[in-house]
Amino acid sequence: MKVTVVGAGAVGASCAEYIAIKNFASEVVILDIKENFAEGKAMDLMQTASLNGFDTKITGSTNDYTKTAGSDIAVITSGIPRKPGMTREELIGINAGIVKEVSSNLIKHSPDVTIIVVSNPMDTMTYLVHKTTGLPKNRIIGMGGALDSARFKYRLSEALEAPASDVDGMVIGGHSDTGMVPLTRLATRNSVPVSEFISEERLNQVAEDTKVGGATLTKMLGTSAWYAPGAAVSGLVQAIACDQKKIFPCSTLLSGEYGLDDLCIGVPVVLGKDGIEKIVEIELNDAEKTKLKESAEGVKKTNGLLEL
Repeated sequence: MKVTVVGAGAVGASCAEYIAIKNFASEVVILDIKENFAEGKAMDLMQTASLNGFDTKITGSTNDYTKTAGSDIAVITSGIPRKPGMTREELIGINAGIVKEVSSNLIKHSPDVTIIVVSNPMDTMTYLVHKTTGLPKNRIIGMGGALDSARFKYRLSEALEAPASDVDGMVIGGHSDTGMVPLTRLATRNSVPVSEFISEERLNQVAEDTKVGGATLTKMLGTSAWYAPGAAVSGLVQAIACDQKKIFPCSTLLSGEYGLDDLCIGVPVVLGKDGIEKIVEIELNDAEKTKLKESAEGVKKTNGLLEL
């Protein structure tokens, strides 16, 4: 199992680290346009191998896509990160050109690759890969919902004063501060609805805190977060590489599911060796349907800024 991570910044390096530590990939290639940057990150990570007990080989390359040849899975993290006060949508002009070039180069050397898109605005960048590469829809995946759901579960565990392992919940919709739809109605603590433990007002606050999770960290850190995004990506990569058949909310191309068409947006999917093996259509109530539709309209508006 060979995995390529394009972009050796904080998110890409965290992603490579978590994949290596989980020890399911034989090789991870990190690629970046900055001279020797990916090579340096790879060397630094390899020097942790004996300490962290992994056998995954990590190599770095400065923009040489021949080193990525034969990749089973590729992760695109490249692009400019958010700065405080920026929306994900404001990154579209620069990042669209980068993602288009990167995906083309990846497929040239690994025609059977499955691509996971992290670059923002993530839903629109995932849609761009669909429109410009010709890859089957099951092999193009946007990461956002997996990260958003992890942030939702963090906020739930905080409100419940419970361990995160006791909590389950999911966020669907667009990966944006206004587009996320945390499914508070379906959130549980060890199979018991969380509404049994906390008030509706507190639960609504959890949802709002989840939606601005990325912006909150960007304001605190001065740039985009990296640990949780890296961990979210590694979870998706592992589910595919190990054929786990796990359900994650991911940005996927919809063709009538949830009443939506011709856009990528976060919905629950089953991930296995073939990438997205099934789109799971859960029964939403009227309020949730309305929020998802509004989110989809926002994503389509951003998609309209693409030069396809």
